Amino acid sequence: MTVSKFSSLGIKPAILKAIQNLGYEAPTPIQAMCIPVLLSGKNLLGTAQTGTGKTAAFALPMLSQLDDKQKTPQILVLTPTRELAIQVAEAFQSYARNIRGFHVLPIYGGADISVQLRGLKRNTQVVVGTPGRILDHLRRRSLNLRQIKTLVLDEADEMLRMGFIDDVEKILSQTPIDCQRALFSATMPARIRNIADTYIGDAQHVSITAKTETVEQIKQSYLILKSHQKLDALTRILEVELFDGMLIFVRTKSSTLEIAEKLEARGYTSAALNGDLSQSVRERTVKKLKQGLLDIVVATDVAARGLDVNRISHVINYDVPYDNESYVHRIGRTGRAGREGSAIILVTQKETRLLRSIEKSTRQKILPFKLPSNSEVSDLRIQQITKQLVNTSRSLELKKFRALVDSISVQNGMDAAEIAAILLYEGQKDRPIFPTKIDFDLKQKDPSVTKKSKQQNKSTSASVASRPIDSSKSQHPSKQKLTKNQPKKKPLATSRVSSDIQMLTYRIEIGHNDGITAANIVGAIASEADIASRYIGQVKLQKTFSTVQLPIGMPRQLLTHLRKVKIRQKELKISLLN
Repeated sequence: MTVSKFSSLGIKPAILKAIQNLGYEAPTPIQAMCIPVLLSGKNLLGTAQTGTGKTAAFALPMLSQLDDKQKTPQILVLTPTRELAIQVAEAFQSYARNIRGFHVLPIYGGADISVQLRGLKRNTQVVVGTPGRILDHLRRRSLNLRQIKTLVLDEADEMLRMGFIDDVEKILSQTPIDCQRALFSATMPARIRNIADTYIGDAQHVSITAKTETVEQIKQSYLILKSHQKLDALTRILEVELFDGMLIFVRTKSSTLEIAEKLEARGYTSAALNGDLSQSVRERTVKKLKQGLLDIVVATDVAARGLDVNRISHVINYDVPYDNESYVHRIGRTGRAGREGSAIILVTQKETRLLRSIEKSTRQKILPFKLPSNSEVSDLRIQQITKQLVNTSRSLELKKFRALVDSISVQNGMDAAEIAAILLYEGQKDRPIFPTKIDFDLKQKDPSVTKKSKQQNKSTSASVASRPIDSSKSQHPSKQKLTKNQPKKKPLATSRVSSDIQMLTYRIEIGHNDGITAANIVGAIASEADIASRYIGQVKLQKTFSTVQLPIGMPRQLLTHLRKVKIRQKELKISLLN
C-alpha cells in the first residue's frame, strides 16, 4: 500500500496539524497500512521492529477517536521497559498537542507511585506502562480498565523474553471483551501467537520487512577513541567530510546543548534538539535545517523521531545507542530519496561489543574511519585562516588598526610580525592551528578481534603503570625490586622526551603523603590521556602535591578530563604551574 500523504488516511485535523508541525511528511509503510485498519475499529496483529514508525501507526488513529466526555482512561499501551514507556508517552503528548485537556501518564516501576496516583485522578485519557506497575495499580484499584476502548501490546516478544508475559495475560483478562486490541512484535514465537489467538481474536495481520535491510545505500564507518577525545575527533570529521546537513545523536538532553554550543564556538551553525525545548523552538530548528539556515543539529533519539529532511547527508553517532534498532533508526535519517548517505559512529573501547552487535543486526560490515593526520589538519586550518585573512583585507578599512599595531610595536619593542603571531595564537585556542600530538588514529581493529586487543591493552597498561622510570637510564628498565639494604630514593621521574618538544609544567594535588610513585602518575596520564609515556616529561613528588611536564598545546577538554582522574581514590586536579 502506497500513501503519499497523512491527510488521505482520515486522521483528525488537530492531530494532522500536530504531526505536520513536527516535520512528518509522508507515512511510513507500517503507518500507511495500520492507520486505516485501526480507524475502522478492527483488531490488528503487526509484525514490525523498532524504528519502523509503529508508535505513530497506533497512536495517531487512537487519538483521532478519543471521547472528549469520558473521564477514565481510554487507551492502554503496555511496553516492556520504562524507557520505551516514556518514549511512547512523549510521542502521544506531541501528537495530541492541539487537543485541549489531553493527559497521558507513563507508569513504570522505580518511580514515585504517589505521582502516578495523582496523575490517574486527573482525567488521564492514555496510560502507557510496564506490566508489573500496571498490575500494582490494578491491585490498588487506582487504575480502572472497565472503560478502556483500545489496548496496545508493544514489543510483545520482548515482554516474553523479559518474563513479563504472565503479567500481560492477567492485565488482558481485566480489559473489556469488546475493546479494540493491537499487538506488535518483531517475531511471533508460539507463546505470543497463543496470546494473539486468545485475546486478539479476529485481527488483520500487517507485516513490515525489517528496516535493517534499508541501510545498504548508507556508507557506515566507526572510529575507536577515548571518550574525552570525541569533540576533537568530531571537529576533524567536520573539517574533512563534505556534508550538506548533519545530525549528531547523543544520549542525554544536556549533551545536545553542550555539544551544539561548542560547535557554534568553532564556527559551525548548529542547534540542539531535545524534549525539554518548547515545541515552537523544535519546529523552528527543523525548519532552519530544511531551509539550509542550519547545517548541524545535535539531537536525542526521542526529539528526532519523525524528522525527515532530505538534505541530511551525514549522521554522527556521538554516543553509541544501546538498542540496535535505534542505530538503524538514526542512520535512516540520511540516504533519503535514493541519495547516498554517510554514518559515522564514535566508539570507546568498552563499547566495541555494541559495535559487533550492530554489525550482526544489520548484517553489514562497518569499516574503520580514517581521521586526517595532525599535519593534514594543520594544512587545512592554515588554508582556512589564510583565506579568511585575504577576504577580510579586501573588504575592510584597516587604517586605524594598522596605526594601533604601529603604536603597540613602538611602545613595547615588538615588530608587526610578532604581534600578528600573538594574535593568531590567541585566536586559534579552540581550534589549534598545530594540533596536539595526541594520537586519534588508534589502531582501528576489526571488532571481531576486540577481545584479544583488550587483553593486550590491559597487559600494556599494567606494565606502564608498574614500571619505575629512572632519569639516569636512556630507556625504561624492567620492573625492579628494592633490597632491604638499598636506600629509598626520592621519587623523581622523567620520560625520554625529544628536545624539540616544548613542555609546560603542571601541578597535581597528590603527593608523597598519598602513597603514590612517579610511575603511578605516568601510568594514569598515559592511560587516560592516551599519550605515549615518551611525551610525559619530568615528574617531581612533594609531600602534598606533585609536578609533571606535558607538551604545549594540550586540548582544554583533555585537561578538564585529567582534573577528575583519580589515583588511590584522589583526584589529580591538574592545573598549570605559575
